[in-house]
Amino acid sequence: MKADLHNHTILCNHATGTVAEYVEAAITCQTEYFGFSDHAPMHYDPAYRMSFAQMELYESWIKEAQERYRDQITVLLGYEVDFLPGYMDDIILKRPCDYLIGSVHFIDDWGFDNPEFIGRYVGADIDDIYRRYFSLVEAMASSGKFDIVGHLDLLKVFKYLPTSDIRLLAHDALKAIKHSNMTIEINVAGYRKPIEEAYPAPLLLEQIAEMEIPITFGSDAHAKEQVGMYSDQVEALARSVGYEQCAVYRGRDRELIKF
Repeated sequence: MKADLHNHTILCNHATGTVAEYVEAAITCQTEYFGFSDHAPMHYDPAYRMSFAQMELYESWIKEAQERYRDQITVLLGYEVDFLPGYMDDIILKRPCDYLIGSVHFIDDWGFDNPEFIGRYVGADIDDIYRRYFSLVEAMASSGKFDIVGHLDLLKVFKYLPTSDIRLLAHDALKAIKHSNMTIEINVAGYRKPIEEAYPAPLLLEQIAEMEIPITFGSDAHAKEQVGMYSDQVEALARSVGYEQCAVYRGRDRELIKF
């Protein structure tokens, strides 16, 4: 991927490897823009995110990498923020950085992409769960607080799929994303999960392209070996629906580059 904006560090407590190892893996992949967007702190689910006290350390790691590798690659500083009403903190939302990824990982108190809680799908109305999920994505986009939508259709991770047309279920969320001038990432982590496809699904990506919503790319790497995986597939997928440019950010300002 020419741009790879969604990657993690050990501070999220479920990743391995050093910042330098990730950056050097990206250089090997001939990535030109490589972004870290580790899970932002909040007073909820602390086992899967950095603490507020670790923010300075996180930012110092990324800034050190920016300087060390500046002649080889552009390293960017971001945060992945859980959209969780009542728990998002202005300390994060107003933090100087290159971009904020807004992601939905929770429906009420259910961490639906966590294998520990997969049992809650059993016997549930899957279409209704999708409606609730996309209503949260819509609210996240309408908040105007974020730059990039993280893994748009993450709810499919364990292959529990709706019977309704996904494009209809996501329609209002996509309208809100378009209205808020956000970018949607093509996230390859789905290839490593039971669903075995990128987020978003090809049908959704076609709709996104028709709406002329910008895209970017993300390995969503939690290990150095995951950096740049499936690059050819996702760039080909983007080209197949008409994209020739992807978004990168500096200081919350978007720029489109050819890939």
